[in-house]
Amino acid sequence: MTSRQAPLCGLAPRCLWLLGAVLLMDASARPANHSSARERVGSREENEILPPDHLNGVKLEMDGHLNRDFHQEVFLGKDTDGFEQDAEPRRSRRKLMAIFSKVDLNTDRRISAKEMQRWIMEKTAEHFQEAIAESKAHFRAVDPDGDGHVSWDEYKVKFLASKGHDEREVADKIQNKWDLNVDEETQEVLENLKDRWYQADNPPPDLLLTESEFLSFLHPEHSRGMLQFMVKEIIRDLDQDGDKKLSLSEFISLPVGTVENQQGQDVDDGWVRDRKREFEELIDANRDGIVTAAELEDYMDPMNEFSALNEAKQMIAVADENQNHCLEPEEVLKYSEFFTGSKLVDYARSVHEEF
Repeated sequence: MTSRQAPLCGLAPRCLWLLGAVLLMDASARPANHSSARERVGSREENEILPPDHLNGVKLEMDGHLNRDFHQEVFLGKDTDGFEQDAEPRRSRRKLMAIFSKVDLNTDRRISAKEMQRWIMEKTAEHFQEAIAESKAHFRAVDPDGDGHVSWDEYKVKFLASKGHDEREVADKIQNKWDLNVDEETQEVLENLKDRWYQADNPPPDLLLTESEFLSFLHPEHSRGMLQFMVKEIIRDLDQDGDKKLSLSEFISLPVGTVENQQGQDVDDGWVRDRKREFEELIDANRDGIVTAAELEDYMDPMNEFSALNEAKQMIAVADENQNHCLEPEEVLKYSEFFTGSKLVDYARSVHEEF
């Protein structure tokens, strides 16, 4: 498979709906359709060498859920400081307007779809570079002999050590081909990881990953072959009739379980609404009501310029109150929560303060 370099999978779980079942036990929990950046950071620190469930700048999570933070990731890039909930509002507004000016390439105080597309591609390239840097550090951690290759056994030792097993003991067991005595859940994770390892291993397969192959293992968005593997896994988990395609009903199917109260119903309604809009407006390119693997791959490819243009148009439509197909400062400030994750008050007055 061919690696994709800038500028320009976590696993696709076999039980997609488990998260939904957990969610529905607690109506006040975050919708299963979304994931919190803070939650992801915490789990990422615990298992650095485990492929991440979340990929910055990619529309779907590895489990097929929508990436809740996608719009902020492609609008802010790595420049998220100053938009925390407790940030000083005037400073946040000023920074948001500074970003507006960078996107507004022709300085006409309007952001067009083409300008937003260019910006999305630029921010996505930043995420690519960040992923490459992280992968290099993780590769060094699992390549103790520094020979430039990581074997499946070397990785397995480090992975099990990160799960609390004694590293020396695991290495001895693997070397002597003894039973590892891991629990059923860990064994299933290992089997899925090995499948992914095989996919990242360029022909001829030798179960030894180079640094670039290891990048594809951790970040499938960097490799066409691994992106296709990720798409295949997501379709497998959502496809209910076995036709290797996704209908609207399959894509928006709710997690298993029911919720009696209104708050739980709101969660369900939000899941259906968000996924239906994404399916109809962005994923189903030919509008035939069926999403093929090729369509899902194009949608998930972070460096697909056509998809970036469609995304730019959708982002503009969210805040385009005067329907001129562009974004103006007042609109970006009013819809700041969509673009930055933070709601800025007194947006109309602040336009005059910042310009």
